[in-house]
Amino acid sequence: MNSFTLTAIGNLARDPELSAKGDTTYTRICLVGNDYAGKDEHGNAREVVTSVWFVAFEGMGEAIAKNARKGDQLILQAHVRSNNWTDKDGEKQYDHSFVIQSFRFGAPGRIKREELAARRDANEETLETEI
Repeated sequence: MNSFTLTAIGNLARDPELSAKGDTTYTRICLVGNDYAGKDEHGNAREVVTSVWFVAFEGMGEAIAKNARKGDQLILQAHVRSNNWTDKDGEKQYDHSFVIQSFRFGAPGRIKREELAARRDANEETLETEI
């Protein structure tokens, strides 16, 4: 059982990073989201950008790396994993990883929309020449 599970909805800040360590493949992603942060001195809404790094292993990570691009929205479930270590000075260090358990693709980002439009246009041209 995982003590802490979270749901995150955000857009990829950059293309996924597929890597391997030994026999294990993993993909690191950074999701960003904009949150309301009150109003400025002129009464205009302010936003603050929050970014969080996640990791997905093996097939799930490979699927994300293959199909997602910067700007695409992801909806995911992740569990929090504690990463504690002792540094070279003997000081205890504390950190956390957010490990993706499941995900869904949300709205495509600008790059993906442009890729889809180019494919659609190419298919239409092919159909017109065949007719």
